[in-house]
Amino acid sequence: QVQLVESGGGLVQAGESLRLSCAASGSMYSFTTMGWYRQAPGKQRELVATIIRSGSTTYADSVKGRFTISRDGVKNTAYLQMDNLKPEDTAVYYCSASRTITVYWGKGTLVTVSS
Repeated sequence: QVQLVESGGGLVQAGESLRLSCAASGSMYSFTTMGWYRQAPGKQRELVATIIRSGSTTYADSVKGRFTISRDGVKNTAYLQMDNLKPEDTAVYYCSASRTITVYWGKGTLVTVSS
């Protein structure tokens, strides 16, 4: 059973940075894609960033130039470095991992950005 555990959320002021971590059970290279999603209060869950097995990355337009997704194969951990945070980045952030047709999710970590 795959487990994804997020950490690193918290309360910050606008302009500050946070780094989220997603610890995966088992080798992360068994996943075709890992990603970060977020869900703000009253809104649908949206894609933030993805990284595929080759290392290629994609980002939502709203976070391009501010967020960076990465992974550490030794630690089986994916990261989301978030810089220049804005109040509209406030949300629960979820880690996801895909293997064939199955998508696994973490329980999320809350990020709150005050103005």
